[in-house]
Amino acid sequence: MLKLGKYRHFKGKDYEVIGVGKIEATLEDVVIYKPLYKSEHSLWVRPLAVFIENVEVDGKTMPRFEYIGE
Repeated sequence: MLKLGKYRHFKGKDYEVIGVGKIEATLEDVVIYKPLYKSEHSLWVRPLAVFIENVEVDGKTMPRFEYIGE
């Protein structure tokens, strides 16, 4: 299960994961999160598989989102 809390995107901005849900039509797991770098109260949703995958940047493999604490 994905930890709730703060994550840093590989591009440097921070987000807070507030839950994990499911897409009603497909039952695919999704991550519900909000940006911590702006004052608007928007929520974002991304497939869990994409949220936890690794990406390659300048020849280096790293997590798309790295857990940084509660």
